[in-house]
Parts: sequence; C-alpha cells; structure tokens
Amino acid sequence: MNETITAMGGYEALALNVIKAIVFLILGYFFAGFASRIVRDRLGKVERLDQTLAVFFSSLVRWGVLAVVVIAVLQLVGFQATSLVAVLGAASLAIGLALQGTLSDVASGVMLIIFRPYRLGDYVEVGGTAGTVKEINLFVTELATPDNVQIIMPNSKARSSVITNYSAHPTRRVDITFGVDYSDDADKAIELITAIATSDERVLKDPEPWVRVVNLGESSVDITARLWCNSADYWDLKFHMTKAVKEAFDKDGISIPYPHRVEVVKKAS
Repeated sequence: MNETITAMGGYEALALNVIKAIVFLILGYFFAGFASRIVRDRLGKVERLDQTLAVFFSSLVRWGVLAVVVIAVLQLVGFQATSLVAVLGAASLAIGLALQGTLSDVASGVMLIIFRPYRLGDYVEVGGTAGTVKEINLFVTELATPDNVQIIMPNSKARSSVITNYSAHPTRRVDITFGVDYSDDADKAIELITAIATSDERVLKDPEPWVRVVNLGESSVDITARLWCNSADYWDLKFHMTKAVKEAFDKDGISIPYPHRVEVVKKAS
C-alpha cells in the first residue's frame, strides 16, 4: 500500500512538473518575443547604430532566450544539468549533420551583418530575385518586391549568390535611348534632349548630361542620353524624360519610326 501511495505521489509530482514546464515554456516564448522587441526598439533609437544591426541583435536575443527556456524546461521535468550536457554532447554530431543547412544560414547571417553587402531599405537583386530588404535575421533575409510580394531567402543562398545593390551609392546613371527617323535632323534631336535634361533639377550638373548618336539601326538613328541623378530619383527621372522627349519630338516634327525594312527588287538586264 505504501509503495502504491508513493508511486501515485511520484506520478502527481511528475504531472505537476510537466504542467509547470508547459506554463514556463509558454511564458518563456512570449518573454523571448517581448525581450526581442525591447532590444529592437532601444537599439533603433541609437542614431549611430545601423538599423540592420538592431534587427539582427533582437533576433539573437530572441533565440538566446528561447534556448535558455528550453534548457530550464528540460531540467524542470527531470533532466539534470550534467545529464543534459552529456546528452547534448553525444547528440551534437547528429544534430550538426541534420541541421547543417540551418547552421550554414546562421553563419551566413553573421557574415552578412559583418560585411553588410545590403542593409534595411536597400533595393537589391539577389540570385535573380529583386526587392527591398525588409529584415535580416539569424536564418533568412526578407525582401519585398515592387508589387509588395514577400520573398523569404535563406541567408546561405543570399551570401553565395551574386548581389546587386541598387541603393549602395548615392547617385546613379540613367541611360535612355531614343530612335529618330533617318530623314530627320539628328543634331536637332540631340539639342532637344539636352535642353530637356539640363532643365530638370533632378539631373546632376557633374557629370554633365551626355547625349550622342550611338547606333545606326535598321529603322532608326539611335540617340542615347546618359544622365546622372540621385538614386532615389532614378525611376521618376527615367519616366519623365521618356514622356517629355516624345512630346518635344512631336511638337518639332521629329518622328520616332516604327521598325520597318525597305525591299529592293533588282530586275534582270
């Protein structure tokens, strides 16, 4: 009878520890998120600290707190610290092999933070996928495409891919090619394009606008304008120049020809 009572007491104690462990795990999960947000908000207010680092450190705090919570929960249900260390040591090789991709993502995330090929808010193209960087954490980089589609990319893939950062430099060059008819005055077309470019405040004076005939195509004389502007003005300037030059050509009688070919038939002598 005493043994039965003792066994029942042991089961009750175990059940109580399991309930405590579940409650502790839930509370720990929410505390990890809370601590992560606190770190992100506090570091985000430091002017000299890059926001990319703030996001990364907040992610590091979250996963660190979760690791401590899991260890504490295991101890609460009966795993002693020494036994836990032994188990972890014995399983480290198997876990490392099973999670080598995840560990590679973590290592790549650290390298991305150290060398910072891109930062939060940069518009980049990584491995053929383009978008604005929204978040960099321990495991993944989150991008948002221009049409606001979320792209989740493992850090290991991002680090091993070719990265094109369109926001890295403060200025960019806009290249626009216009085709005019062979019967039109190319010099007049160049003057119109140059006048429109120099009158736009977004076009930088240094380097000055460059407008030249670059090719004699099958259907048109191709004139390219190379204009420097601030990176933030790139697309607005490109769209504006395309429309403004078309309207100026229409007003001055310069035509933009449709693709066509002239067929020459030779008669036999």
